[in-house]
Amino acid sequence: MKILQSIMYFPAACVLCFTVYLFVCYRDSVSVKKEAPVVASFTISPEVPATIRFCGKDVDISRYNVKEGLDRELSSFTYFHSSTMLLIKRANRYFPIIEPVLKANGIPDDFKYLAVIESNLDPRATSPAHAAGVWQFLESTGKSYGLKVTATVDERRHVTKSTEAACRYLKEAYDLYGDWIAVAASYNAGMGRISGQMEKQGELSVLNLYLAEETTRYPYRIFAAKQIFENPYKYGFVLHAENLYSPIDCSEVITDSDIPDLAVFAREKGITYNDLKFFNPWLKDTKLLTGGVRYKILIPNKNKLYYSSSNFYVHDKRWIAR
Repeated sequence: MKILQSIMYFPAACVLCFTVYLFVCYRDSVSVKKEAPVVASFTISPEVPATIRFCGKDVDISRYNVKEGLDRELSSFTYFHSSTMLLIKRANRYFPIIEPVLKANGIPDDFKYLAVIESNLDPRATSPAHAAGVWQFLESTGKSYGLKVTATVDERRHVTKSTEAACRYLKEAYDLYGDWIAVAASYNAGMGRISGQMEKQGELSVLNLYLAEETTRYPYRIFAAKQIFENPYKYGFVLHAENLYSPIDCSEVITDSDIPDLAVFAREKGITYNDLKFFNPWLKDTKLLTGGVRYKILIPNKNKLYYSSSNFYVHDKRWIAR
């Protein structure tokens, strides 16, 4: 009899256990659904390093305003995916021009990242305040540091010459401050404003000054650009050699004579007017009036205007995923 009763209770017990199992699974599935993300991907806060090096010196990131300032700019660069990736691609073309000029003038190599944040490495960039070129000089400032700006010439858009002018400013600012972070901030706000705020606030560290938001963010944007350019894969940027913009070999035409029609000049050299303007963005007009001054005009090698397996130049191996 007991055996018979056990046999009769067994199915009932199985049904009860199965019901409990279903209930627990349902409850767990509801809990999982509540915790699951509602988008198809995760957004992860980028890692803020404990310290970084800028211009050969360690920068302590532990203070709240410094850590949070860098965190903000790292997040911005990391999640403006297309813009940041474009910057790395352009750097492959323009860093080989900028770096030797900085070195020749005794300016730390890290200042190439100032050009990155100023103009997105676009020689044709113009700000709402009419600053122009890779280093974003105002016309009056550019002239004061040796750049020619005329009706047909704007050397603020000449990558080499504007970099030389930027070096003159940076050296002057370093002579005043003896600190490269202060020099960087002054490039945004001006030496007068930085010096005035240091005196008023009794604070020598630019990172601890109360400044306009744009200037406050400025050094951190440089730090963040450096961090990502040196560790692109770590921050989610995967590039291959063929993705980078290759430097294009050019020959030089030196002239001190006027060129009345640059489109005709370009055709005579076997290139398009667009090519002429792209490689010589300092040519401001449809003509060139030299005033007797000698100018070097770059003429791109026609065979290098097309991508092939032979022109995948990589300026910095860290930019390439392995």
